[in-house]
Amino acid sequence: MDRQSPEVSVVVPLLDEQDNIGPLYEQITKTLSDKYDYETIFVDDGSTDNSFTVLTRLQKADSKLRVIRLRKNFGQTAALSAGFAYARGEIIIAIDADLQNDPADIPKMITKLNEGFDVVSGWRKKRHDNAVTRLLPSTIANWLTAKITGVKLHDFGCTLKAYRREVLAQTKLYGEMHRFIPALASWSGARITEMVVNHRPRTAGTAKYGLGRTLKVILDLITVKFLGSFSTKPIYIFGGMGLASALGAIVSGLAVIYQKFISASHLAMNRNPLLVLTAMLITATIQFILMGLLAELLVRTYHESQNRPTYVIKDILESPGDSGDEK
Repeated sequence: MDRQSPEVSVVVPLLDEQDNIGPLYEQITKTLSDKYDYETIFVDDGSTDNSFTVLTRLQKADSKLRVIRLRKNFGQTAALSAGFAYARGEIIIAIDADLQNDPADIPKMITKLNEGFDVVSGWRKKRHDNAVTRLLPSTIANWLTAKITGVKLHDFGCTLKAYRREVLAQTKLYGEMHRFIPALASWSGARITEMVVNHRPRTAGTAKYGLGRTLKVILDLITVKFLGSFSTKPIYIFGGMGLASALGAIVSGLAVIYQKFISASHLAMNRNPLLVLTAMLITATIQFILMGLLAELLVRTYHESQNRPTYVIKDILESPGDSGDEK
């Protein structure tokens, strides 16, 4: 490939990693320089230390190194999204800047990708992290994500992943959704696999995530599930809740009638809490149905205003003259 279109792009998001940038850059260069036409893209996500100074010095000495500096700290997902947008390679590798991911795993991931997969996700089978603040929440989050999305991976949170360019072109990232790229890609028909990668203890800098991240992951997981299952048919989820509410209203209403006219108690309706519950469920039923209809209108407006189809095409096979251009 020519200089403008390298074979591999390595995207490195970072925040205050001045002591790790140099060693990571050297390891990436040593690993890839003799094997691939590549570029490295460091994305400085609003660092307050000397990270950008170190990157500036390295970039002046290496034309294969590109540096993107964000105006403030937008988060890892935004930093990765910026790196993906500026990457020129047909294969895009994401890797953390803290030296816990091993660049030596990159060639093995590319080999795995070339077996016919679209995404290769790293699995930190032997992690060197704090058991309470990192390992336990991660284990729970990975189990939940696998169950809800249906994508059977052991380690969604591992940044070290290899992607085909066209997969990322179909995937828009928001919030903390970078960890869910395999799930989003899988719903578009991409082939996903994982491989065990080396995970090293942190030797410099400080971890940027703790227990507070768990709530964000759970909320994003709910969003991902909705996008994957109901983004083109929201009436199914809102209508389903509306029907469940209607069923509850019917049961509660029948109980009120039974207690008033059939049961020996003859409980007065105006003193029966089930009557209030019935009214609330009827109101909820109407609201859920209306919300579903409004969501349907919004989804159609979204897709039609962007001329965005509700499908993803992988290949088109046709004979010359079958494209519909002939008069």
